[in-house]
Amino acid sequence: MPMEATSRTGRTGPAPGALLLCRAEPDSVAPAAQLLRERMLLTRAGKGWSVLVPEGGPWLHGEEPVDRVLTGWATALAVGAPWPVLALWWDADHSGYTLASGFRRPVGYVWLTNGTPAGEDEAMRTFAARLALDPVLDVQSLDHLTKPDPSSDARARLRGLLAILTRAGVTLPTGLAPGEPADRLRATARVQPDARAVEWEGRREAVQGEIGTAAGHHLIPWLPWSGDPGARTPALAQIATGLPLAAWGLRHHSGGWLTAGALLLAHGAFGLAYNLTHPRD
Repeated sequence: MPMEATSRTGRTGPAPGALLLCRAEPDSVAPAAQLLRERMLLTRAGKGWSVLVPEGGPWLHGEEPVDRVLTGWATALAVGAPWPVLALWWDADHSGYTLASGFRRPVGYVWLTNGTPAGEDEAMRTFAARLALDPVLDVQSLDHLTKPDPSSDARARLRGLLAILTRAGVTLPTGLAPGEPADRLRATARVQPDARAVEWEGRREAVQGEIGTAAGHHLIPWLPWSGDPGARTPALAQIATGLPLAAWGLRHHSGGWLTAGALLLAHGAFGLAYNLTHPRD
């Protein structure tokens, strides 16, 4: 049986947990995930998908809600990469997802522990559009997840979401399932044939080189350290996005959002400074 935790409201339920699904191959995800400065395990999650399994997190010690942390992480990853990031999270009170894609506002949906929908239907339609899901069959299936169903708890709702995403290529390894305790998730990820550990190495140049290789030569001119005039636009956009995120994180004592904002500010500032001091000939 999964481990249980007592929520702030006094109820018991699954211990907080999370998964980060990235619509990219592991080789592209690994260098970007390093920038979160969190220990994670990375493995393939289907055709064109990868999954990151956090080895720890503020939510494990009651420092910050898992949904807030994961939203910040997903936002930071998606803004710095050309692929979307889907965060799945759960705790004793509720479960849900957050989809982050580029500089667009993240969208998400929440279910209470007993499966009661607590989100907006429009979020599901936006979710389907951003992942280019079938506008008829998949949207209808997603719509069912927004309707009351006494037989489905929050964990079943997330499994239903993943079942829909199989048509988009998502196939999580057996054992990597919403509601499973953190130690079981880590153990499952660790035994996958292509599993690798991801952690901050503190070497900006190495990370930048890996990201440039993973992103592809057609994206290199737009990277902030390329010296290309076109790189100024994403650098300025990162600063403009990171400042309010960092301010919001400080105001609400949110480590996840603060990390996202600080990461964007640092990369934007570095990219702008590099572009000005190292112009391309």
